[in-house]
Amino acid sequence: MRSRFRSDRRLTVRMTVTLFLLGLLYVGFVAALIVLLKSWLLVVVLVGALFVAQFWFSDKIAMFAMRGRVVEPEEYPELHAVVDRLCAMADMPKPVVAVSSMDMPNAFATGRNPDHAVVCVTTGLLRRLEPAELEGVLAHELSHVAHKDVAVITVASFLGVLAGLIVRFAFYSSLFSSGRRDQNTAAVFAAVIGVSVAVYAISFLLIRALSRYRELAADRAAAQLTGRPSALASALTKVSGDIARIPTKDLRTAQAFNAFYFTPATGKEPGIERFFSTHPTLERRLEQLGRISAELGEAATPESAA
Repeated sequence: MRSRFRSDRRLTVRMTVTLFLLGLLYVGFVAALIVLLKSWLLVVVLVGALFVAQFWFSDKIAMFAMRGRVVEPEEYPELHAVVDRLCAMADMPKPVVAVSSMDMPNAFATGRNPDHAVVCVTTGLLRRLEPAELEGVLAHELSHVAHKDVAVITVASFLGVLAGLIVRFAFYSSLFSSGRRDQNTAAVFAAVIGVSVAVYAISFLLIRALSRYRELAADRAAAQLTGRPSALASALTKVSGDIARIPTKDLRTAQAFNAFYFTPATGKEPGIERFFSTHPTLERRLEQLGRISAELGEAATPESAA
């Protein structure tokens, strides 16, 4: 079933290319581990188990990490009403609705497909946004589900997670080992670390490039579905400003899930690090929404809606 969210061919092409390149990298990575560790069964079983765990349980992992819980319509009637209305407008299945008790204003969507998706908002977001702004944010998150880029990011991030785990395991095992490795074992150990670091770096850059584009695509789709880009622009401005006032120490726990958030939990606009950011800059997102507002002939501007 196709939703009424406007399809984005450029997003589809980018997702396909990213998955293809990461697939090649994945095959090469597994082959290198098999050659280095000389145990194809061990490598295949471990890698397969980790992949299945991340793909099937990514929503539960994200919900646990963000202290989210599923809420019923009786508990949050206004939130459910907005989601119901947007799903009817978009002609898509209603996802599970959840709320996180975090004060940081944000939202995210996760899940392997539209029939097994979760949209979660924080209490900090609900407290700060007006109804039209909340609608824009939820439309943004639902578009991620409809475009299936949530599933793509989940699959794509697996390789980086695996490589990162191997590097961490190697680092800690070197700290606590007896130090009596023979030369051959040490060479294999170093080679595994080297391959893992290279794979992590390449997958990191590929995922970041896709993530930045998918956020722009979600902004476009949300603005076109609701017909109110100024409300989404107002929400972006408000949320980004409020996150910047939250102490950095309170944002660190959330930063591991930046790729899934409506806005990143960085607390500041990126400088040179924008090339490694999961999201485009606030200015670029507002500029795009301004163009859409002009195209739709919307009377209000982002500034007047803020």
